Amino acid sequence: MKLNYKSILAATALAIVAVPSHAGLVTDWYAGATAGIGGQSVYLDNDHHKSFSAQSYGALVGVDLPVVRFEGEYNYLNVQDLSTSIIMGNAYVKLPGLVVVNPYIGVGVGTILGGDSDIENYKAFDTTVAYQGMLGATLNIPALPFKVDVEGRVLMAPDVYEKRDDSMAWQYDARIKLRYIF
Repeated sequence: MKLNYKSILAATALAIVAVPSHAGLVTDWYAGATAGIGGQSVYLDNDHHKSFSAQSYGALVGVDLPVVRFEGEYNYLNVQDLSTSIIMGNAYVKLPGLVVVNPYIGVGVGTILGGDSDIENYKAFDTTVAYQGMLGATLNIPALPFKVDVEGRVLMAPDVYEKRDDSMAWQYDARIKLRYIF
């Protein structure tokens, strides 16, 4: 039986595109970095609120399972009149998608580790709980140990200023993550 180059090329293309090398059967451990840009709104009370542009930078470690992903994440937020660090634990559910692009949805909970603020007479950003929601897509780079996540994220931190029970901060940003798979 004689095989021609078209059938070999078609079989190779099908193997690369349709069947990933590990077929989702392995646990992937990873480490990575993230950067984002967006905005932040700070509510000091019912009548007083300020909005700023913001940048975020971070590092993460996690485990990628066939249907879910879990990660620990450190973020540094740099806002016009505010800087703070945040530690979060995140969980993601992978939605059905293509081999190269996989959408996901996620939630996270963690803590803001305090910070400095120059907003009027509010000088101290308090250590408090923070919650976040994420929606994004993972771009799988075939034959390389990297994955790229592109996501939108909303973070909410209640009672964020010291001695202000009615203060709240919302952080909205678009992020890109580069994850190295071990």
